[in-house]
Amino acid sequence: MRRFSALLAIFLAVTSVAFAEGTRTWQQSSFDEFEKGTANGIAIGSDGSLELAPSFRTLATTPSTYIWALDTDSTGTVFAAAGSPARVYRIAPDGQTSIVFAPKELQVQALVVNAKDVIYAATSPDGKVYKIQRGKAPVVSKNSEEQTPAPENAPKPAAQAPVPSPQLPVDSSYWSSVFFDPGTKYIWDLALDKDGNLYVATGDHGQVFRVTPNGEHTLFFKSDEAHIRVLAFDHQDNLIAGSDGSGLVYRISPAGQAFVLYSAPKKEITALAIDNNGYVYAAGAGEKRAASPGGGAPQISGPAPVVSNPNPQSLGTNIGISASAPPVLIAPTFSTGGGSEIYRIAPDGSPLRIWSSRDDLVYALGFDSHRRLLAGTGNKGRVFAIVGDDDFADLLKASANQVTAFAKAPSGGLYASTSNFGKLFVLGPEPATEGSYQSDVFDARIFSRWGRADVRASGTLDFYARSGNVDNPDRNWSPWQKVDLKKDAPLGIPPARFVQWKAVLHDGKTTPVVQSVAVNFLPKNVAPQIEEVFVQVGTRFPPVPKGGGGDNPGPSPGPQGHFDNPPNAQRDRSAIGVRWSVHDDNDDQLIYSLFYKADGDTRWLLLKDNLDDKFYSFDASLLPDGGYTIKVVASDAPSHSPEEALTSEKEGSRFEVDTTPPAVLDLKAGMENGQMQVSFRAIDSFSAIKHAEYSIDAGDWQYIEPIGQISDSKSESYQISFTEPAEKKTNQVAQIVRPPESKKRNKTPPSNSALNDPADPPEHIIVVRVYDRFDNMGAAKVTIRPSSH
Repeated sequence: MRRFSALLAIFLAVTSVAFAEGTRTWQQSSFDEFEKGTANGIAIGSDGSLELAPSFRTLATTPSTYIWALDTDSTGTVFAAAGSPARVYRIAPDGQTSIVFAPKELQVQALVVNAKDVIYAATSPDGKVYKIQRGKAPVVSKNSEEQTPAPENAPKPAAQAPVPSPQLPVDSSYWSSVFFDPGTKYIWDLALDKDGNLYVATGDHGQVFRVTPNGEHTLFFKSDEAHIRVLAFDHQDNLIAGSDGSGLVYRISPAGQAFVLYSAPKKEITALAIDNNGYVYAAGAGEKRAASPGGGAPQISGPAPVVSNPNPQSLGTNIGISASAPPVLIAPTFSTGGGSEIYRIAPDGSPLRIWSSRDDLVYALGFDSHRRLLAGTGNKGRVFAIVGDDDFADLLKASANQVTAFAKAPSGGLYASTSNFGKLFVLGPEPATEGSYQSDVFDARIFSRWGRADVRASGTLDFYARSGNVDNPDRNWSPWQKVDLKKDAPLGIPPARFVQWKAVLHDGKTTPVVQSVAVNFLPKNVAPQIEEVFVQVGTRFPPVPKGGGGDNPGPSPGPQGHFDNPPNAQRDRSAIGVRWSVHDDNDDQLIYSLFYKADGDTRWLLLKDNLDDKFYSFDASLLPDGGYTIKVVASDAPSHSPEEALTSEKEGSRFEVDTTPPAVLDLKAGMENGQMQVSFRAIDSFSAIKHAEYSIDAGDWQYIEPIGQISDSKSESYQISFTEPAEKKTNQVAQIVRPPESKKRNKTPPSNSALNDPADPPEHIIVVRVYDRFDNMGAAKVTIRPSSH
């Protein structure tokens, strides 16, 4: 029902803007419409509402491009796993930032903090799990053979990359050591169970290792997928794992018994979260496709290892590597094809897709202080709050491209990290005290007067508007004008083509909510513009049923019920077709009138009026032979009062009408010097004679050239001579049959016209026909009796 309401609101809004007459309305009341604007401290609900978002402030900005994982210790201090450069940052609640670990690897990919505030950090590529703890590191002498006393099996301090200057300070109270080396290329995630055992999700072979606090490790689970990407524990101490390849969500018991809880439609499970009621939330991304032989890593991105000051602009770029070097893969990214989806898996195992996006890719899932599910996404740095099936809010936008991790913050807040660039934010728990929303720029397409705004809202808010005549508000628009909504005041902004509104919401006793905004405006009426007029002699447009339907409803009518595109013209020599193209910047309903004028006339005569289609055809015989011009007059009178209506007109190219056939005059035939002689004249009242033909005794038509050979005049003379057809003469004689003498005495002898005597020469019938330039045809015939042979 919510989707239907949103679609209906969009349709009504578009309809009111595009086809309304007189005062028009630009309305915004749906999620898709509000998404086009700019929100600052404003959450946009899927039901098409604007509310104050939770507070969101920047706590720290790191030198690293990526932050991939977060966790907090018992004091509320947050630790961030970062890359480019690879670091583990310690960020205090007041924002003070220091470096506690700087490995030589390219990324710190995953991180967890145990109950004793010991940090476990995993690096990539060819990574290891490091143990980072506060205190005094075991002392190792410079001479590798002589060591100071240290506890048995004490780890050696990890080799760290030199920290270039100037940089964040290094916290020397922390030391690190290699805790576990899985011998695989990729370490994707880390998780701790209630006993402090560390679970390590790896790639290449889809393995999960369990490592005890004292460093003993075992293979806990082996998948037939190439990569286990994310881990989380449910309330029954089962390990929930998401894979890349087939998008599987596993539930693995403490004993290592695995069960596929869900096979997602997406290729990769990118994030997991489990709520207090035991529901599992899984985010999927990427389109499934056939796996390559031997598996392979997910597509990932990052800087080339030899490039200084790397600054990739998006996570979708491949790493630059040499042809001989093994693949160096840094940080996961997901194909933009197909976007992301979030699934909710109930405790009984039943799954439900509750959110999807074609454009946003989910990198992290978490819960805020209200137990709402939050999704951190890229590549627009947005955080969504998801309540239920397609019930969500676009909560906020970070000043970075990707929101990649969440962690609990003191006092019920939530830490959120980003990549491109590596920043740390604090979200909530209290709402923002103030938030503003700027609409997108609305283009009325023509100069308009702006009336009142109908704002459906509650709580305390300020409303502003501004206008301009360029599409960029920063280029000399009018200043923001505050509008007194309580007094139903007009916007008070200058007439212009473009407009924009802004709402500032203030926290108070009543929660401020904006549900819809409608801006009324009156476009300045402009005359319709006729672009072209086409006259097609010899064509006719078939009638088109206005009601549509049936087996052959014809072309679809336009918004006002008329047909914007004419039907296919039919060939008809007796008709003249006229069609024209026109547009109206006001989108007014138009009517048309057709006028014609003969060559030499000064007065236009009405041919047809009150046309609402852009085509018309009529019988050519309605016009005397001659040259004519047709004029089309377009009027927007149906959409305006008489005093406001405007018209425009345009003439078509000159055309000619000729429906009268040429006349054949002075047709004569005779014999001279044994030759048959034929002569005649052809005359047309309007157009030139095109050509002439003759036929003897119903034989084939033969072309005749005029005297002078060129046929280019309204009057042409013709003269031809030819030998009497011998075969015809023989046939004529052969066909003569005389009756018996007995019958001949009882009947009147036939005349020469009925029966020729064999001694008499036969008659020949000669037919001539002539055509004018319009293919009108005139004909005549003559009978000739040649002399006897």
